[in-house]
Amino acid sequence: MNTENPNSVEVREQSSPPEPDHLRNRGSGNQQSRAATAFFLALARKPAWRFAGLLLIGTIAVVTWRGTTTRLKATGSADASADGALPIIPVARVVRQDLFNEVPLPGEFRAFQEVELHAKVSGYVKDMNVDFGDRVKAGQLLATLEVPELHDELDRAVATEKRAEADYKDAHLIYSRLQAVDKDHPNLVAQQELDTAEAKDRTEEAAIAAAKADVEKYQTLVGYTHITAPFDGVITHRYVDPGALIQAGTTSETQSLPLVRVSDNYRLRLDFPVSVAYVKDIRVGDAVNVRVESLGGRNFSGTITRSAMRVNQETRTMTTEVEVPNPNLELVPGMYASVVFKAQNHPQALAVPIQALPPGETHIIYVINEQNQVEERPVTLGIQTADKYEVLAGLKEGEMVLVGSRSRVKLGQTVEPKLTGSLAQQ
Repeated sequence: MNTENPNSVEVREQSSPPEPDHLRNRGSGNQQSRAATAFFLALARKPAWRFAGLLLIGTIAVVTWRGTTTRLKATGSADASADGALPIIPVARVVRQDLFNEVPLPGEFRAFQEVELHAKVSGYVKDMNVDFGDRVKAGQLLATLEVPELHDELDRAVATEKRAEADYKDAHLIYSRLQAVDKDHPNLVAQQELDTAEAKDRTEEAAIAAAKADVEKYQTLVGYTHITAPFDGVITHRYVDPGALIQAGTTSETQSLPLVRVSDNYRLRLDFPVSVAYVKDIRVGDAVNVRVESLGGRNFSGTITRSAMRVNQETRTMTTEVEVPNPNLELVPGMYASVVFKAQNHPQALAVPIQALPPGETHIIYVINEQNQVEERPVTLGIQTADKYEVLAGLKEGEMVLVGSRSRVKLGQTVEPKLTGSLAQQ
């Protein structure tokens, strides 16, 4: 019989079975879990302990709730601080710039002047002093023709001139004497005799002039037997050798053979066709850039010197020309080049970056007003270059526009603008 206090609770300890090896090796974390499990089992068996356990659990819950609340307040405060800062957005300033599009066109070099030299008289080639590739100077002797009969004609003309001079001297002496006699002794010499002497004097004088003309003619023809260079240049072709018979190239019916071809390569013409769409942009004196790929992409500068001022009906292009100096003969006629000129040139136009308008948008730009607020602005655009738009209406010089993505801002939002890009100028 139990003599203890009837209110006491008998605690019966039950022996627990031995713990398996795999549970014994779980470490401190498993031990804590087993302790907690045992604690709650004890609470379930003892009412007093149950109350104490509930009180402990409530205390832990309150402490945990207060800690969590404190952390949430701190996090909320930090987030509120971050949300309160103004977002920094990239902007560009509307400025005035010279806007244009660079249009590349193919061109071909040709000699500034080029001529095939023909003989004015028929004869045999006596000497050829040059070959193709030789550089020549203006007036330099290139070839000599042999025309023996021409020299004979010149000798005959010279003899005729000398005879005419002798006849004139005799006729003029007779006329002069008759004039002197008539002056000292009037009516001694018949008037008809004086008139005849005067006529013969003038006739012989005219014969001298004719003889001199013949001499000059044959001297000129003899001069044509010497073929000289008309200008500084390069011999680009040689057609004949010594001994060849050359026909006089004086009529279109005569199929005369040229002796050489001379090209002025010290200054070249670069011809390029301009499409009808860009004819209005061609102006004499405008600078162009010339790029020659066959010289390793070398660039030359030039100016437009002339244009045909007429559109070819077949190709719908207008031939335009640029003069390119070539003192070292680096360029050769026939080379191809790329000519880049400015088309649609709009000087001092209002300009904004292309990034100010997202893809698909053509007339709405986000503007940062004086209060640093985002507002929407409809605009009218002009030409488009590689990186800019021309603004015809809707913006003023000095205003700031948003560049890049619009997803970070909303209309009416206050922001902190940051200038960026090539148009970020004060």
